[in-house]
Amino acid sequence: MIKFGTGGWRAIIADGFTRENVELLSQAISETGVKEIVIGYDRRFLSDIAAGWAACVLAANGVKVHLITKIAPTPLIMFAVKTLGTEYGLAVTASHNPAIYNGVKVFTEGGQDARAEVTAMFEEMIASGITVKKMEFDKAVAQGLIVRTDMTNQYLDSIISMIDMDSIRRAKLKVLLDPMYGVSKTSLQTILMTARCEVDIINDRHDTLFGGKLPSPSASTLGKLRDMVIDQGYDMGIGTDGDADRIGIIDDEGDFIHPNKIMVLLYYYLLHYKGWRGDVVRNIATTHVLDRIAEDHGQKCHEVPVGFKHISSKMEQTDAVIGGESSGGLTIRGHIKGKDGIFAACLLVEMISVTGKKISQILNEIAALYGSAEMTEFDSSFSPEKKEELVKRLFVDKTLPEFGKAISGVDHSDGCKVRFVDGSWIIARFSGTEPLLRIFCEAADEAEAGRLTDIWRKDLGI
Repeated sequence: MIKFGTGGWRAIIADGFTRENVELLSQAISETGVKEIVIGYDRRFLSDIAAGWAACVLAANGVKVHLITKIAPTPLIMFAVKTLGTEYGLAVTASHNPAIYNGVKVFTEGGQDARAEVTAMFEEMIASGITVKKMEFDKAVAQGLIVRTDMTNQYLDSIISMIDMDSIRRAKLKVLLDPMYGVSKTSLQTILMTARCEVDIINDRHDTLFGGKLPSPSASTLGKLRDMVIDQGYDMGIGTDGDADRIGIIDDEGDFIHPNKIMVLLYYYLLHYKGWRGDVVRNIATTHVLDRIAEDHGQKCHEVPVGFKHISSKMEQTDAVIGGESSGGLTIRGHIKGKDGIFAACLLVEMISVTGKKISQILNEIAALYGSAEMTEFDSSFSPEKKEELVKRLFVDKTLPEFGKAISGVDHSDGCKVRFVDGSWIIARFSGTEPLLRIFCEAADEAEAGRLTDIWRKDLGI
């Protein structure tokens, strides 16, 4: 059974991620009347092969396939959908999931994540029973149904046109990149070296096991990046996840900059230093410091459910400046309608070049204006029986522990989010990409966030 989550369809290779299922999904897409589609893939095991499986089914149904024949960042694929004007796009990737996973992200017209009603339609079509048509790859190429394409230069030129390259050139920065064995190397290296940065790279070989680590940029997975930034005096370390739509940053002092703070830095920079005006969009599990910055500048912060399709949709409605989430994905007005770790990284490099300030200095500046906020995160796997118990407690009985502080409101629109009178908050929700229950908590300091998290974790028995 193919089931989409908040970040596309993902499944364990040879269990749910099979040739049969890839072809079924491709057939379902072809039966929507689509005329043209973009397909790209990352460096995961079977990604390139699966892209070919999908292309052969779509071509057999008369769909013109623009197949990106080099490994491609997911944001580049979204850019190609937007630029080529196709109705759909596919990225064969499981993003930051463990190496045993692969999957498919589906994009719709304009290059945005497919909305729930679209992916639900595919699920229903597959469940009802469809017959897969397919043809040989070489035959499809000969008939012009599969066209090999490369959008790298156009994608890079688009980012370069939106970045203050002159300021970066003058700053003469030393930057260390960690693609985490993923697909960001060529794009980031090209842009930063064009801006005359000194660029070094680690973990860039093709390794479908991602060096034995989760390909997700976090404080625990970017240890080598952190050590090298400190030891060799880099101005910044940049890590990207497996398909390069999310980033993790190590500052010049070796501190991991939480994705929440990256969002805060960029929104503050665009409004305060660049003079932009506009709202901000965040998901329900992302920092409320964005709300304070927006209010101070006469703008509004919009809260949406988890899933970047909700962020891009709300950005389109409100013409927001920036939209993002606490997992490290964000996008900027005027760029693509989905997450782009490559563009975000370049904008952070621009920020320290234009301001002449270190990341830590700008964060201190923001804290002085809007107060401190720290987030803790906790993940727990569960058995089917335990999930039933958790669902009942959180969403049926709606019982809460005694947190020891006044509650201002409870929101069950996406998980269970508890807001406190002092401005702190905590949320428990099931992951849309992995079998996990996640608890996020933001408070004035890490100790308080940890205390609240422990109370709820113990109360839930996880």
